[in-house]
Amino acid sequence: MPKPKKIQIIFLIYWVLLLYIIAALVWWFIALSRQNEQMEVLKIHQLKKDDIGYQVQYSKIEAEKKRKTAQYIGEGSIFFLLIVAGAIFVYRVVNRELKLSTQQQNFMIAITHELKTPIAVSKLNLETLQLRKLDEAQQQRLINNTLQETNRLNNLCNNMLISSQIEAGGYRAASEEINISELIQTCINDFRIRFPQRIIQSQVENDLFINGDILLLQMAMNNLVDNAIKYSPKESTVSVSVLRNTPNIEIHVKDEGPGIEPGEKKKIFEKFYRLGNEATKRAKGTGLGLYLTHKIVSTHKGKISIKDNSVKGSIFVLELKEV
Repeated sequence: MPKPKKIQIIFLIYWVLLLYIIAALVWWFIALSRQNEQMEVLKIHQLKKDDIGYQVQYSKIEAEKKRKTAQYIGEGSIFFLLIVAGAIFVYRVVNRELKLSTQQQNFMIAITHELKTPIAVSKLNLETLQLRKLDEAQQQRLINNTLQETNRLNNLCNNMLISSQIEAGGYRAASEEINISELIQTCINDFRIRFPQRIIQSQVENDLFINGDILLLQMAMNNLVDNAIKYSPKESTVSVSVLRNTPNIEIHVKDEGPGIEPGEKKKIFEKFYRLGNEATKRAKGTGLGLYLTHKIVSTHKGKISIKDNSVKGSIFVLELKEV
């Protein structure tokens, strides 16, 4: 993303000042070296060649010149390295802060849209129910649609709330024995009800247990399945499988979307980060879902990774310790 003009000017001034400082350092080194040579010549001229100690004095002058030259080179090199290291550090910090600021700005734009859309849809549905006499089927359709938007709004608020609490260290994850098979099957059934037009396949091994926080694990699974639906074509299949791979339980969420480039796979779990291609950026999202999922999996001392689907798309793999 191109930097704003003011930022470009600030960076230009920064690099000009840095070059000026380095040029001044080089100039002082050259000036001191010349002064050292002139002092050597002056001291040698003051010596008397017929003096018995001439050679000894000459050697001392030469040694002093070499010592000062080495001193100038050493001090100059240290100053140069400190300047370069400081410049790189400042540049990286400022660049990181600018990147974070841009991501936060994009997040605020996305979150505003994400919040307004379900509110607007729910309001329109309720106004329609209030103002018009509809048959039973139409009423149920509008009510179901309103409930879907309300659930979406609730999930979004939970993501923001839990994300901020985990980051601030204010959320203490519970540790209870959970039937992860039932939890994931319930999650899949909820999405089948919310998206009846989508094909969601499941292969869940029965009665697999882990220790963890049921709310956090529900959020993690909701985020992964929601992402798979969001970033894949409507006619494609989303697959969820849960299996035992002793000593872990593996959860696979497959989609047939555009896939993730190798360079993006390391960045995708960063806060506010969204994939860079247009096909994915058109999809709704805030850049919090996968970040929060990664945090939740880490809290449960598990692992999350991404693989390429053999057909097309991606496979998110969760590994959690079985009880």
